[in-house]
Amino acid sequence: MAKDSGVQVFQGILIFGNVIIAMAGMALTAECIFFVSDQSALYPLLEATDNDDIFGAAWIGIFTGICFFVLSIVGIIGVMKSNRRMLLVYLIFMFIVYCFEVASSITAATQRDFFIRNLFLKQMLEMYQNPNPINNDQAIKSDGVTRTWNRLMLFNQCCGVNGPSDWQMYSSAFRTVNNDADYPWPRQCCVMNPLQQPLDLNGCKLGISSYYNSEGCYDQIAGPLMRHAWGVAWFGFAILCWTFWVLLGSMFYWSRIEY
Repeated sequence: MAKDSGVQVFQGILIFGNVIIAMAGMALTAECIFFVSDQSALYPLLEATDNDDIFGAAWIGIFTGICFFVLSIVGIIGVMKSNRRMLLVYLIFMFIVYCFEVASSITAATQRDFFIRNLFLKQMLEMYQNPNPINNDQAIKSDGVTRTWNRLMLFNQCCGVNGPSDWQMYSSAFRTVNNDADYPWPRQCCVMNPLQQPLDLNGCKLGISSYYNSEGCYDQIAGPLMRHAWGVAWFGFAILCWTFWVLLGSMFYWSRIEY
């Protein structure tokens, strides 16, 4: 390929495109690492549903982000040197990584319909303080669900999925091990003093509004999960759209390089 000004401009465009891919890849990796670090400590709730695909999508996002960064550097060098072999390697592996990122983005995007109230309500009623898990796996999941709900209700000043009525309206494992008079709902539903003790235990038991938390915890559960799911999905789709055009340009450039 002759080194005229048009070729140099096209090389510059491809190099710029790959620089953007490299930066976007690192940003995607950072975003997905933040998500899988589970700052909201909600993973036990998803694990107990046997559907933690959103975390799987984020792990794929970490892999693809790193690959985008490394391969974009290979692409930049290949364009600068007009090296057919290097660009061919770049194109082949970039297409593979592209497919992985498509899978990651689609998986993350489709999880939104999964985070519904009834899912977390059913799980809470069956697993919170479950005294009779059927096996060790269920025991581990039940312990995780119990710890997560205790933390959610205590630190977010909420109670149940929809509110304290969840513990009264439905049968639950919690109700089988606690009598209604002493435990109409878990102690974590009570308004706490600075020592994390109920401000007025009797008032909490009686349902006096100033002594128990009447709001449900659904927004504190679904909110972070949906935000992360959409972040992983739509940032991934944005990278894919940009990468598509860079790959088209790279293929055209590769086809024009003289042997």
